[in-house]
Order: sequence, then structure tokens, then C-alpha cells
Amino acid sequence: MNGPDVYFKKRIAYRVRDQSFAFDVAHTLFSSFQIDVGTDLLLRTLDVTAPRRILDLGCGAGVIGIVLARCFPASEVIMADSNLLAVRYARHNCTLNETHNTRVLGSVGLEQVPVGTYELIVSNIPAKIGDEAIEHDFILAPFARLAPAGEFWFVVVSGLNRLIPGIGTRHQLKLKEVKKRSGHTVYRLQKPEEDKTV
Repeated sequence: MNGPDVYFKKRIAYRVRDQSFAFDVAHTLFSSFQIDVGTDLLLRTLDVTAPRRILDLGCGAGVIGIVLARCFPASEVIMADSNLLAVRYARHNCTLNETHNTRVLGSVGLEQVPVGTYELIVSNIPAKIGDEAIEHDFILAPFARLAPAGEFWFVVVSGLNRLIPGIGTRHQLKLKEVKKRSGHTVYRLQKPEEDKTV
């Protein structure tokens, strides 16, 4: 057996931000053939200064969190996913890529995510969990955990463009469409510098 367990499918080589990575993936995990197009678009679009704390929500096999952990070695990177096999593979991939500033945990939404705020939250939002779950667990809840002036960068399949701008408008969020390509859209949601709700 080549990978960490009997679920192992293949090892994917990936190069982004002038660095090389390797990710082991399992048969049943999201994007088990290659790095997801949306994930790649998000990582190539993301433009932030070094955050103190990063949260990768719905981390899957760990691609986004691990790349950011390597790019920002002084940052603390929390990675969370509701799928325990994804958690296992993300932990394994953290070791494989020697990212020691990461912590991976199982969590439905933010239930098990450590308290406190994050300067950067990232997500490749799952499309099939339903509009309500997307709005509450993947937009409003992460927004509430942003530090003042913090940023939430996320990517969605273009089918969700019918939903995302409306959430921003309804809740008066500072939401910007940053890039659109190959059936995916990257958005940035920014917390006001002085937030009265914190």
C-alpha cells in the first residue's frame, strides 16, 4: 500500500506560488483525480498580507490550508472538515508536506473550530449541502469569526452565483466578486475595521 491506508487512490503533484506540493487522495474524497479547478483558482487569486490565524473551512484533503501554511510559516492554520476520512488525509498531507503550523479537526461547520477570531478564512464551498447550510454555515458563521478588517476568501461553482450576491445584499456585507473562470467564481468578504458585534 502506497498511501496512508486502504482508501488511498493516488498522489497528486501540485505547483503553486513557486512551491511544489504532493497530496495523497482517497477514492471517495472530493476531487480525487487532480487538484480541483476552483481550489486552484482560489489559491492563484488570493492576495493577502501574512495573517496571524487562518481557518480553512471544509478543508478536504488539505490543499488550501497546506499551501497557505507553507506560504505563511508564522501563521497558525486551522483546517476543518465534517468528513473524517478527509480529516485523516489532511493530517497525513500536512506531514507529507512538512507543514508544522497546521492543526486539522473534524467539525460540522464551525462546531469544533477553536474559539477566537481569524484574520483569514478560506473555503471551497460545497455546492450540494443546500442553500440554507451555505448561507449559515459557510457565509454568515465564518463572517462572524473574522477579526476586524479580516478577510474571507471563498470559491464557488458558478451555479451558486444565483445565491451568493443576494446573501451579501440581504446582510449588508462587504462582498466582492474577485475572479471568474472555468465555471468557478472567487469572492472576498471583508469585515469592517471596527466591528460593533465583536
